[in-house]
Amino acid sequence: MGEHQHVNFPQEVIDEYSALGVDLVAMFSAGHLGTRMGVEISEASADRVVGTMPVEGNTQPYGLLHGGASAVLAETLGSIGAMLHAGSSKIALGIDLNCTHHRGASSGLVTGVATPLHRGRSTASYEIAISDEAGKRVCTARLTCLLRDVTASDEERVRAAD
Repeated sequence: MGEHQHVNFPQEVIDEYSALGVDLVAMFSAGHLGTRMGVEISEASADRVVGTMPVEGNTQPYGLLHGGASAVLAETLGSIGAMLHAGSSKIALGIDLNCTHHRGASSGLVTGVATPLHRGRSTASYEIAISDEAGKRVCTARLTCLLRDVTASDEERVRAAD
């Protein structure tokens, strides 16, 4: 995401993180990897996270969207949903990701939509459906995140990344 873009966050999330002095767009992004891959988040809540990624620049040698690129988009969207579910006192750490690749994509944008399967106190699981511009499903992924309390070293890492 690199540069700031417009992301639709629920007002209560904006209020919670603003009170902590946290830049939501920077916090809920794919970081440097997402910037290199062109990941853009357009909608973010604990109930639904939507993002896009270009196929161009994220292909394997046959010119098709790389399965690892789909995994990056899926883990980004699911992690954002888990972080928003957990709130500002916890962090979400991916502990399991699986991806089923249904068809290839060779151009345009793919769109991922993450929706919760389970939202508990210590784990959250999201299904991520990734589709091409024609609306055909390219990949289905499932991400489970461990939700743990924020530590002082977590806060230091966030400050150092800014």
